[in-house]
Amino acid sequence: QVELEESGGGMVQAGGSLTLSCTASTSTFATLLMAWFRQAPGKEREFVAGISWSGTTTYYADSVEGRFTVARTNALNMAHLRMNSLKPEDTAVYFCAADRSYAIADSPLSYDYWGQGTQVTVSS
Repeated sequence: QVELEESGGGMVQAGGSLTLSCTASTSTFATLLMAWFRQAPGKEREFVAGISWSGTTTYYADSVEGRFTVARTNALNMAHLRMNSLKPEDTAVYFCAADRSYAIADSPLSYDYWGQGTQVTVSS
């Protein structure tokens, strides 16, 4: 079983930046594919970014490409999401997800492990 815990959410003005972190409680973090999803009120959970086991492959949703950066530190069992140039439409609860598959998937159904989420609010 893998437990994930997000941190770093908060409130920021449009154009600002935030960094989210996800800490995993497992000794096999380096074999986990990591991803970030978000869910706004009344909307479905949507893929934001994903990163491969080694960190060499990343994948982003079109809506965040060029503004967000996903990274991981295997030695610390952590994944990160750096969010720049934030917009009000980025407001959502952000979730960290993990799976032992090989390919980064953009469907939440492809991930076995989830954190509780952290709120990100961007004011205009």
